[in-house]
Amino acid sequence: MSVRLLVVVPCGRAKIWTKQPGRGATPAAEAYTGAPFVVNGRYAERFGDAWVVLSAKHGFVPPEADIPGPYEVTFKQPATGPVSVGTLREQIAARGLDRFDVVVGLGGKEYRAAIEAAFAGFPLRLVFPFTGLSIGRAMQATKRATDAGTPGFDQTDGSGD
Repeated sequence: MSVRLLVVVPCGRAKIWTKQPGRGATPAAEAYTGAPFVVNGRYAERFGDAWVVLSAKHGFVPPEADIPGPYEVTFKQPATGPVSVGTLREQIAARGLDRFDVVVGLGGKEYRAAIEAAFAGFPLRLVFPFTGLSIGRAMQATKRATDAGTPGFDQTDGSGD
């Protein structure tokens, strides 16, 4: 039996609408344009059986789903009104994100906290292979893992989380 992996990629501050303000709804995989999103997206495509974007405004979004337009919401600033844990949990159930054996969370501590809270109590394993690294080092580690074809954690013993 193979292990089914879901990769959660954090959205990013850099969005397509900055350079193309007239552009309307855009697939999530194209909406975020920053280097961290690009590196994390490549990792997700390489290792995930599926992947989703974790948008602070929209929650768990499949890469092909449209993001309606620009927004400035972040988990780092609660006053911006990020999506609630309750909504994230509803999305997990509604979108079948709980059918995976392992959920790989990428991104910083705020995204890790949101992922951990959202998936708490679901019968799956959470791993955060690059946790605790600065953004630059995390990007380097993610790129190295992608290039080497190794996800950065042991898929059998739980290390790396």
